[in-house]
Amino acid sequence: MKALLSKHAGGPETLVLEDIPEPEAGPLNVRVTVRACSVNYPDLLMIQDLYQFKPPRPFAPGAEVAGIVDAVGDGVENVRAGDRVLLSPVRSGGMAEKAVGLASNCWKIPEAMPFDAAASLLMAYGTSHHALKDRARLRSGETLLVLGAGGGVGLAAVELGKTMGARVVAAASSAEKIALAREHGADEGVQYPAGSLDKSQARELTDRFKAACGAHGAQVIYDGVGGDYTEAALRAIGYEGRHLVVGFPAGIAKLPLNLPLLKSCQIVGVFWGDFTARFPAQHAANVEELLGLYVAGRIRPAVTERFTLARGGEAIARLGGRAARGKVVIEID
Repeated sequence: MKALLSKHAGGPETLVLEDIPEPEAGPLNVRVTVRACSVNYPDLLMIQDLYQFKPPRPFAPGAEVAGIVDAVGDGVENVRAGDRVLLSPVRSGGMAEKAVGLASNCWKIPEAMPFDAAASLLMAYGTSHHALKDRARLRSGETLLVLGAGGGVGLAAVELGKTMGARVVAAASSAEKIALAREHGADEGVQYPAGSLDKSQARELTDRFKAACGAHGAQVIYDGVGGDYTEAALRAIGYEGRHLVVGFPAGIAKLPLNLPLLKSCQIVGVFWGDFTARFPAQHAANVEELLGLYVAGRIRPAVTERFTLARGGEAIARLGGRAARGKVVIEID
């Protein structure tokens, strides 16, 4: 089978398409014929050896796929060959014609659900759902400020915030990303400059966040961006607000700790992958809730770009350049 491989640390341009043996479905594992693999920011970090988990090389990036079950190992009862499924995380790498993972991380998908949408559900919506529901305990009527609202996890946060009854302020780096967030339910939009901010730009951005969030500030800030944007947003948080630390494509922020003191607010870490391993039953319940929201038409993954397996490096580069809107997916015929 063909797989897109990382053979040494480097950027997306270092990936190579090669033929490798098919992975085996061992006990409690499933093998899936991959139809779609979503691209996520950890893929970019992993091929550069910048992620907390460093798989032995060569490996195929890609942690979440959708397709058809091809084989099941001993002890597997929840799915069988021929089922349409999503699988995440993938043990063998999802940017390949076939992928293997634990059956406990494999879910049947509705017949009407396209493979590209299914492959885009779990990491983006799973992260945002865990962040807003389990970590922030977002309540109806609260104001939610979403940084990076035009990307995969940010757009999921916009949609999920609306399902929870929040007023959502979407912040992103382009008018096109703001427009996409509004299409998915955002009530307000704030466009911020791309790149680093000087002090005057940061103060001006804080003022714009405050104006959009209203007199009481943001009760919850969903921060999937980091960098200079973090402090600018935190200064717009409301009393006893919750600032969710989700990701750092703009860099890891350094904060003056007098700000949490003055606002009596919380800085709340969100590590969805660790949560799924520590609390598998709660994770499974969350996935079923997300599938129910999809069937009800209340969430819709926005797949805006599709690439072939041979062009998978280009797909990852789109995320690295912070140019992607919504979800980027690799489709395999």
